[in-house]
Amino acid sequence: MNRQEKTIIIKDLTDKFKRNNCFYIVDATRLSVQAINQFRRECRQVGVSYQVAKNTLILKALDEMPGIDGVYESLRDQVLKGFSGILFFNENANIPAKLVQDFRKQKNLDRPILKGAYIDGELFVGDEHLEALTKLKSKHVLIGELISLLQSPMANVLSALQSGKTQISGLIKTLGDRKE
Repeated sequence: MNRQEKTIIIKDLTDKFKRNNCFYIVDATRLSVQAINQFRRECRQVGVSYQVAKNTLILKALDEMPGIDGVYESLRDQVLKGFSGILFFNENANIPAKLVQDFRKQKNLDRPILKGAYIDGELFVGDEHLEALTKLKSKHVLIGELISLLQSPMANVLSALQSGKTQISGLIKTLGDRKE
């Protein structure tokens, strides 16, 4: 691979890192060609982009990313060792985790291994985080839950006021009828 090809790959990776606020790095070594092709197909079906690149090129692309300074060293020292395939996505942070987990169950394999995941400024290192990452909720779901939590007390207060209004008017009417 010559310098020009490397520059093109670095530019492509940099663009993908800028467009996607989350990415997973996986190790798919020891998977057969057929299994890797199946994994790529499944990635495309759910809208996840899967790309294999050299660790040095990934690091150079990350060098050009603003705001990733705090996790750069961890990526370099702990995650980017050996084979690295990157799963890029921008929607739900749990989609790639579910994809990896489901692929393992379908094929009865222990691969691909999650080496690390970068999600909205946080780095998760190691395959032990895969289960927790599958349970992450999307921003839209969390906002919806928050709104419903905020609306619930208001709805209770309004219903109490409305139901109390009829009780108070009935009580006043009854008291008024007794005096006469």
